[in-house]
Amino acid sequence: MFLSDMRQLFANMGWANRITLMRIGAIIPILVLIHFPNIYTCWTAMILFALAAISDFVDGYIARKEQQVTNFGKFLDPLADKLLICAILVEMVGLGWVPAWLVNIIIFRELAVTGLRAVAADKGVVIAADWYGKWKTTFQIIAMIPLLIHYDFLGIPMHLLGTVVLYIALVLTIFSGCNYFYLFYRDWRANVKGAL
Repeated sequence: MFLSDMRQLFANMGWANRITLMRIGAIIPILVLIHFPNIYTCWTAMILFALAAISDFVDGYIARKEQQVTNFGKFLDPLADKLLICAILVEMVGLGWVPAWLVNIIIFRELAVTGLRAVAADKGVVIAADWYGKWKTTFQIIAMIPLLIHYDFLGIPMHLLGTVVLYIALVLTIFSGCNYFYLFYRDWRANVKGAL
């Protein structure tokens, strides 16, 4: 019964939401591949991740072109990005590839901003994604490519390269998180003054 209901739900979805769900589905194989790291599993994991990252642009394009923008899609798309990045980073902490404190900050920021958006929506304040948040996601994705490859490639220390880009992404993560809280405070204060 459950499986037939899930098949029916999937069949009734637009292609944009199906692609987003497939992006979430890619998380498990990527985690399994890097859990047993060697040059082949790491490259395969990187290719799967790259396809999942590209699918983020594809599902957005399809949703706009086919006019399939839904509330479910607006919720699921950013959630898929967060799950993909954070799950892989947590696995990398276990492998000793990235420092735990850095991943904790990234996860804390993602949870805090998600919670803030929920509170803001409850108060009638819409916090739209800003360019800092988009740059943050872009640099996180760029960092993941060499981090997943992990082993040197053509004499380039891929792990070191990924780590440097991840630190840049960390700065953008903190800055964009602070900016979201500032925007919420600014809009909330404007609403309070407007009510007086």
